[in-house]
Amino acid sequence: MKKISLILAFFIAFLLVFCSFFAEFLLPANANEIDLMLKFDPPSNLHLLGCDHLGRDEFARLILASGVSLKATFFTLVLIVGIGIFVGGVAGFAGGRIDQFFMRICDVFFSFPTIVLALFFVGILGTGLTNIIIAIALTHWAWYARIVRSIVLGLKNNEYVLISQTSGASFWQNFRKNMFYPIFSQCLVLATLDIGHIILHISSLSFLGLGVKAPTPEWGVMISDAKEYIFTQPEFIIYPGLMIFLCVASFHIIGDFLREKFNVADLKV
Repeated sequence: MKKISLILAFFIAFLLVFCSFFAEFLLPANANEIDLMLKFDPPSNLHLLGCDHLGRDEFARLILASGVSLKATFFTLVLIVGIGIFVGGVAGFAGGRIDQFFMRICDVFFSFPTIVLALFFVGILGTGLTNIIIAIALTHWAWYARIVRSIVLGLKNNEYVLISQTSGASFWQNFRKNMFYPIFSQCLVLATLDIGHIILHISSLSFLGLGVKAPTPEWGVMISDAKEYIFTQPEFIIYPGLMIFLCVASFHIIGDFLREKFNVADLKV
């Protein structure tokens, strides 16, 4: 059963990633074309999932929304991992007051729920997809910084690391040769597990009108658009909600698999 669920998770994740990069070539219709004559048109050969309240093809919008959500998640994770590796690496190697300074900053970020911090940063930066990517990255980097720091502290006094330092290797050469793989494996697992968490953040902020703006299709935006018709046309909330569920579940299963494969016992140090 576990193997079947893993295969399904990889298959769903592959389809979502494939759709995110080739959505424009897969679209059966213009996702933003409004035709009020097709309002709530039922599923047909031309419109596989029917049309929404503005007569837009629901299937086309779901495909295009997968690209928006996953690309935004990818860029967010790149920022998070980059900041986390830099801060954690510097703190672990430098030690002393520098380490104390960065770790106290991490403690401040740990003191607040990430969604509250994200709303705070969006309030400062303003609305829009770019700003919520930055806001979410600023609320998640501390976990990665702590993990990277713990790895560096555990490895920097090993003999092969000390020999590399005494032989004249620079900080970055030492980091790349002796510490990159354990840091990469941990960050890869945590990033995979975080994909679903970040997609929920993006969808939640977009649902509130703070992220992706209409008419750009995004799962949170689609749920927000359909909430007024929840009792008459509930399927238009179910479709994007199901996409979010499948995306979060599949990447979480893949993350658990990678955690076992890389023998990562506890990620949040």
